[in-house]
Amino acid sequence: MPQDSAPVPGVDRPNITVLDIVRAFVLVAAVATLALWGFATWPLPWNVILGIGAPVLVLLVWALFLSPRPVLRLHPFLRAAVELLIYVGVTIAWWLMDQPVVGIAFAVVAVGAGVISGRRALG
Repeated sequence: MPQDSAPVPGVDRPNITVLDIVRAFVLVAAVATLALWGFATWPLPWNVILGIGAPVLVLLVWALFLSPRPVLRLHPFLRAAVELLIYVGVTIAWWLMDQPVVGIAFAVVAVGAGVISGRRALG
């Protein structure tokens, strides 16, 4: 039995695009990368702290400034700078794990999705 997709009065559903899905995957990849970096590259007391702390810090920054409903609204250029700092950190983490190709691939996809999303938000 097919579901009726007619709009319901009073219900505002967001339009999810392919770009939104790519950006969600980029965020999940960033959090997973920082957890892997923390647990894999540091000795015992630091690996637990950084393996848990780095992803939590990124999620906190994302929730405060970059989420669809941020706690603190920033100017679009500051928002892009915060997002870029997260991407740079993840790219450096891949380089520190001796995986520069993966780091460059992540940077290209993340920055590309960020630029396209930023241009859509401005225009």
